[in-house]
Amino acid sequence: MKSPVHLNALRAFEASARHGSFSGAAEELHVTAAAVGQLVRTLEEWLGAPLFNRAITGRSRLIATETALRALPDIKAGLDRLSLGLETLKVGGIRATLTVTVSPAFAAKWLLPRIHRFQARSPDMDVRLDTNLKLSDFVAQGIDVGVRYGAGDWPGLAAEKLMDEEVYPVCSPDLAKGFGSPRDLLGETLIHDLSVDRHAGFITWDQWLARAGAADVSASKRGLHINNSAAVLQAAMEGQGVALARSIMARDDIASGRLVRLFPGNTLPSSLSYYVVYRPESAALPRLLAFRDWLFEEASANVVDEREE
Repeated sequence: MKSPVHLNALRAFEASARHGSFSGAAEELHVTAAAVGQLVRTLEEWLGAPLFNRAITGRSRLIATETALRALPDIKAGLDRLSLGLETLKVGGIRATLTVTVSPAFAAKWLLPRIHRFQARSPDMDVRLDTNLKLSDFVAQGIDVGVRYGAGDWPGLAAEKLMDEEVYPVCSPDLAKGFGSPRDLLGETLIHDLSVDRHAGFITWDQWLARAGAADVSASKRGLHINNSAAVLQAAMEGQGVALARSIMARDDIASGRLVRLFPGNTLPSSLSYYVVYRPESAALPRLLAFRDWLFEEASANVVDEREE
């Protein structure tokens, strides 16, 4: 395909197939739906075959043909490679921008207190932080790299384990004086983290209490429920109850004395971990490699500090 119009047509076709409509593709490509439709028709005319079955009604008006569905993975991979090639061309004379996606809580409790060290060693790189609980569309949103919490399986992304963690109760220093054993939590306000309860394998209060030998201290329908891990810790710092904390999130607050870990003899590793995630085809990008290496250095430093404590 020598004509530039065919490259635009391929982009229009791929986006239309992903969104199931010309209007969805048009919003992503910043053109009109009519322009997208015309590009797709131009491609169909060049191929001599339809790419979509058009439905009159229904949620998805465009249904890709069987042949189109077989071709889509290669077309998408090709467009992704073209984007990376353009990024490589830009690196030579333009200040690099690294786009990172993390959860709001991870940004607040771990990344932002440390990011100045990365900026000091990479002064020619700008960092754009995308905070979102949901995993972003790396291609559509221009994401380079992310840190996500889970079991390590995100379709279409490479995932390298960054940090493991424990789950344990924490509270304010004043409140900590009243607890000798896990059974002393009976009648206490328990703070629940709703931002992670959807993940299979995340430890709940009832599970922690059962493992600590306090199964009779029921937590299912009692306490304060918050959908942000950083806010969970803030509520505990303010003495509003006892939180079931994730060690990576709580570590700095415990080190500073803002929080106290209760019952340190009761250890319960989480089955979930933090992972560095990125598109496999982006693995060799210099800015991604620089940030990835820095993340692993910081994570290793955390492990050393914890052992010294």
